[in-house]
Amino acid sequence: MNIAVYCGSSPQATPCYIEAASQLGRWIGANGHRLVYGGSSIGLMGAVSRAALDAGGEAIGVEPGFFIEAGVAQHDLTELIVVDTMGERKAKMIELADVFVALPGGVGTLEEISEVMSLMRLGMEPGPCYLLNLNGFYDGLRQLLGSMRDAAFLDDADCEKVWFPATVGELAQCLDAHKLPEGGKPRRPVVPESNCPLG
Repeated sequence: MNIAVYCGSSPQATPCYIEAASQLGRWIGANGHRLVYGGSSIGLMGAVSRAALDAGGEAIGVEPGFFIEAGVAQHDLTELIVVDTMGERKAKMIELADVFVALPGGVGTLEEISEVMSLMRLGMEPGPCYLLNLNGFYDGLRQLLGSMRDAAFLDDADCEKVWFPATVGELAQCLDAHKLPEGGKPRRPVVPESNCPLG
């Protein structure tokens, strides 16, 4: 399974978020999945990619040329896809991915996962999205989406595609449940009800 991971690249990121990115990367690599991410070697991006590779997995980076020129590209990736613009980067990651994960990050991370959610609402991507709500990081967004639903800008079917696991372990359960059982249909994630989707 190709797992797109959106996350921050700030080298000053809180250590617990860096560790969560490393845990997810190790899980991706150890379980035979492929990481699709933004290509950077710093912050959570660097942590998730290094961990996936160190665990024997594959990592595909998608990065605009101007970031590579700045010297922030991760080395030794399975594949590095160079694009011209941030828009092309987002489109390529969506094209490559089977499932979408947002770790803690800034406005770039929010923009990327929001685009996926918008495409899901239009029926153009399978989803669902998983936002790692470590330490309540995404509580505000979860509340905002609930307000959108209450105001009839979203419906229950939209909300059921956006999940908020609170730990990397719960996120791994979600991703395991996303896989197709042999000859069957996709299973719904089974994680604590308080965390997924919008309470």
